[in-house]
Amino acid sequence: MPRRFLLFPLLLVGVLLALAGCEGGERIGLTAETDDPGYRRGKELLRQGRNQEALSAFQKVIERRDDDAAESHLEAGLLYQQHIRDPIAAIYHYRKFRELKPNSPQADLVRQRIDAAKREFASTLPGDPLNNTVDPRFNSYDQVERLRRENEALKADLADFRARGLARSNGAAATGPERETTSTATLDAGPAPVAPVEDGSPLVALDVSLTDRSAGTLSERPAVPEQEAPLIRAQAPPVATPAPAAAATPRTHVVVRGDTLQSIALRYYSDRSRFRDIYAANRGLMNSPNDLRIGMELKLP
Repeated sequence: MPRRFLLFPLLLVGVLLALAGCEGGERIGLTAETDDPGYRRGKELLRQGRNQEALSAFQKVIERRDDDAAESHLEAGLLYQQHIRDPIAAIYHYRKFRELKPNSPQADLVRQRIDAAKREFASTLPGDPLNNTVDPRFNSYDQVERLRRENEALKADLADFRARGLARSNGAAATGPERETTSTATLDAGPAPVAPVEDGSPLVALDVSLTDRSAGTLSERPAVPEQEAPLIRAQAPPVATPAPAAAATPRTHVVVRGDTLQSIALRYYSDRSRFRDIYAANRGLMNSPNDLRIGMELKLP
């Protein structure tokens, strides 16, 4: 009997301790996060400028309270973004806050924080993808490729020009010299020779023309004093100058809804990468490749 009476008090004490432990656990779960000692310590460390220690305090609260630590997630995100400069970790904690408190008055501000952290991370990548800029290495390659294409086109135009000039000079050489020789021989022969006669008749000048030479006959005409004979010189026939080529009318495109530089390049050049050429030709109108407005008239190089 004495043993039975001794065991009963011990069992009673054990039950009371278990109940006290359960009540303590429920009390921790029901305590507001802002009243949590760990959260309060983290805020106090922040006021003292001890950022790394404050971050450790907030992380302990997150580990202990699990899905009931939205405010600690927010404080950790701010520390990662503003002091530690780790935008990826900041984005994680910001998203956890929005997940745990989607209707919080701070939800929109936290979303803006997420966008800012994304821009910070993108600025560390080559090419700044959020602003659609191009890595200078690729830009230089495309510029060299464009210059190469322009050089090939200029070479083709020069070869065509030389071929047309050679054909024109060959045609002039086939007809020009013969006409010039004949005209000079006919007109620059000077006064016709005078044939002396013995019977006292007037002097007769022998005019040998080109037709008479070919027919083998001579025609006679009265002699003209040398001082009165007009001086006739051959005039070369006018050389036909090629008409200047009509200036090529520059192509343009008026921007409509849904247009992009890539779609315009695909339409006119069947090559999306030519959008950079269109952008370079319209730098006076556009601030970036995405700066398109309906009704804008773009020059197509």
